[in-house]
Amino acid sequence: MSRRAAIDPGRSKCGLVLADCSSSEVLAAGVLPPQRCQELLLEWVRSPGCSTVLLGDGTGSQPWRQWLSAHNLPALLIPEAGTTLAARERYWQLEPARGWRRWLPRGLRLPPRDVDDVVAQLLLERHLGTLLQRPATLSLKTWPAP
Repeated sequence: MSRRAAIDPGRSKCGLVLADCSSSEVLAAGVLPPQRCQELLLEWVRSPGCSTVLLGDGTGSQPWRQWLSAHNLPALLIPEAGTTLAARERYWQLEPARGWRRWLPRGLRLPPRDVDDVVAQLLLERHLGTLLQRPATLSLKTWPAP
């Protein structure tokens, strides 16, 4: 099983995704504090199958580069340009609008939550050159953690 993790780095919250590249499926996703993201990444990389960590090159990436290097984690830097706006669009593909939101023009729809995990997914999709599927049963971890 070929798994990869992707991070949308931030100072107070980060988007994190783990995907199975062979089935093009997201296995875990969340918007979490950096400390919790680091803990999960260490778990994922130490488990069999997670071969690479993709890191967005935007704001907040420098401390992550240092942390990944200090932990000898294999990392690839991915350009983040335009991902925030693209993530808003991708969010509605993953979670179709319901209720009154479906009547709003697409350009006026704002996701009802942070989309940092969707940004991380986009980074991974761009790298792989394919869209990833999110199972309906995937539970999203949100920030702040309980």
